[in-house]
Amino acid sequence: MSVLQEMSPNVKQMRQLEYAVLARQAIRIREELKQGVRKPYKEVIDVCWGDPHRAGIKPLSFVRQVLAACLYPQLVNSDKLPVDVRQRAQRLLQECCGGSVGAYTNTRGIPEIVHRVSEFITRRDGGAPSPPENIYISPGSQWALTNMLKILVNSKASTRTGVLTPVPCHSTTTLSLEGLGAVIVPYYLSERQGWELQVEELQQALDSAKGVCNPMALYVINPGNPSGHVQSRKSMQEVIRFVSEKRLFLLADEVYQECVYGENSEFVSYKRVLAEMGPPLSDTVELASFHSASKGYMGECGLRGGYVELVNLDPAVMKYIYTIFSMDTCAPVLGQMALDLMMNPPQPGDPSYPLYDVEKQPIRTALVHNVKTARAVLNSLPGFCCQPVEEVGMKPDTFYCSRLLEEAGVLVSPGCEYGQKEGTFHIRFCIMTPQDIMEELLKRLTSFHTQFMEDFS
Repeated sequence: MSVLQEMSPNVKQMRQLEYAVLARQAIRIREELKQGVRKPYKEVIDVCWGDPHRAGIKPLSFVRQVLAACLYPQLVNSDKLPVDVRQRAQRLLQECCGGSVGAYTNTRGIPEIVHRVSEFITRRDGGAPSPPENIYISPGSQWALTNMLKILVNSKASTRTGVLTPVPCHSTTTLSLEGLGAVIVPYYLSERQGWELQVEELQQALDSAKGVCNPMALYVINPGNPSGHVQSRKSMQEVIRFVSEKRLFLLADEVYQECVYGENSEFVSYKRVLAEMGPPLSDTVELASFHSASKGYMGECGLRGGYVELVNLDPAVMKYIYTIFSMDTCAPVLGQMALDLMMNPPQPGDPSYPLYDVEKQPIRTALVHNVKTARAVLNSLPGFCCQPVEEVGMKPDTFYCSRLLEEAGVLVSPGCEYGQKEGTFHIRFCIMTPQDIMEELLKRLTSFHTQFMEDFS
């Protein structure tokens, strides 16, 4: 018997990703295009993940220049880079052990960067204190979330641990929960209300968990992923009162906080709302909030830099959290630096600011344009849904995505990957992409969908 056959039953029971089928298909199509196989398109447009660079957004020069100088310190003394870039790189290198990005850092991260994360949070949250000892820099926000779930989920308990989780929800989170042996307690976001989170749904989810599991935490994504909904202060206050009353730990995934584009929408962190509600809630509700350099204008997914801030946790528990994070030694140093650059970009008057501003503004313009254009085009398509086609052995939305990839060269994700109400089907694609790519994507999608409806209606 193979040793691998003795793996954890929780791992064995993890569902297989629908995306895996599409990924293999995309590899085959790209290889066929290289070999000169004629198709109605010349390249695959890949917008299946929230990965701006994969979707065509270019890296910000300031970020890459600073990181280049940190990797190759001879550039610090070169006049080929702006003076503020060289100064920033020099400071970051001085904060590294041995003056090198190749050295380990403290478990929480480079102390000076952790302090600057603290200052960033305090600025963002209107002055609410953010003690550095409550912050851990991690290899991305998902990594930090998984570590927190390890603390919360008791795999040895006779009654399994439950975590209230939104539907739709990113698959990496649900896979983490399944791998740890937790029970996913789904609560459905209201699609008709723009994917709004409703406390009534939280209560229904909690009621459904009776006799099934022991609910310990509520996981919220704000702004929503993949839904895009931005919670109001009132909604967040209701959630905070709910977790306080039900004695739940609040896990707030806030990595899309820069990507707020609605005319009447404003991102406010759960930490800020909790602080402004005052005692006793601000002193008692246990919260972990997550952010990352992966999303927003930087879009540096591959550098793996994120953080978690912990609020109102018992000091005894904090000792175990330190141990859990110590198992990873430290986050990648370049990821820590990218996080620092995201929180402290060039300011007006800095030599790098003009170029930084020139590069950043088109990203925001494209984001706003793409949202409006995609909404208009998709709403104009008749019967924008997938018809059940069970005979092909795929879920309907996976089948739709597979046909879209094969016939139009557009790679998107099926809604079943994230969860959805029975009888409804969705697709999800990244909108942070250059305008010309979005317009080409929508052109291909419109043409494909018209033919698809003729074939299967």
